[in-house]
Amino acid sequence: MKQLFAGLVLMIIALGVSSFDNAKKSMKILVFSKTMGFHHASIPAGVACLQKIGVDNNLKVDTTTDATVFNEKNLKQYAAVVFMSTTGNILNEEQQAAFEKYIQAGGGFVGIHAATDTEYEWPWYNKLVGAYFKSHPKQQEAVLNVLDKTHISTMHLPANWKRFDEWYNFKSIQSDLHVLISIDEKSYTGGQNGDFHPMAWWHDFDGGRSFYTEFGHTDESFVDPLFVQHLTGGIAYAINKK
Repeated sequence: MKQLFAGLVLMIIALGVSSFDNAKKSMKILVFSKTMGFHHASIPAGVACLQKIGVDNNLKVDTTTDATVFNEKNLKQYAAVVFMSTTGNILNEEQQAAFEKYIQAGGGFVGIHAATDTEYEWPWYNKLVGAYFKSHPKQQEAVLNVLDKTHISTMHLPANWKRFDEWYNFKSIQSDLHVLISIDEKSYTGGQNGDFHPMAWWHDFDGGRSFYTEFGHTDESFVDPLFVQHLTGGIAYAINKK
């Protein structure tokens, strides 16, 4: 049984690496972690995790909190842009326009945790990230339902995944999302989205690809092998242009 499990893990890792190798754009991503609202203490752990994902998958990772990198010329070098628990209004109008052009030209986007607590006055961003943060109860354990185990970010996960984190309630949820994981509101206290409470999703949007995962409030998330592989798969989806 141990040999079978080890074989499955190796297969999952191989699939993730294959997705990186098959991407047509150069394998380089930008991790952006600027905050103009709440600043998550887990951001350094998240950045370190993304850097390790890069090392493990032959993927170059640039990290910054400097919004001036959001210009048309600079963004062209990246296969995907990751918003690592960004908050508030982090881009000016010129930078927003450059990012829109980047996505429209086939760029990839990955949003982690507070990426939904970002740019509330930019409707295009709401559509890109997929939803906006509304509120959250205290941190606690809950049960997550993996709805789609065919996606590279979820194929390794148990059907019912119990974990501890900070669970967001959402507003302005977009209708075109392919929901990968939902949360069972009966398994914890403070949920406000009812039976339809998505926590991770993907969608093709405005010429590019967008992946969002709600998880990542705690430092521990970024050393959890299940979550790290989930995030690795999300990045692989975002950069694997067709």
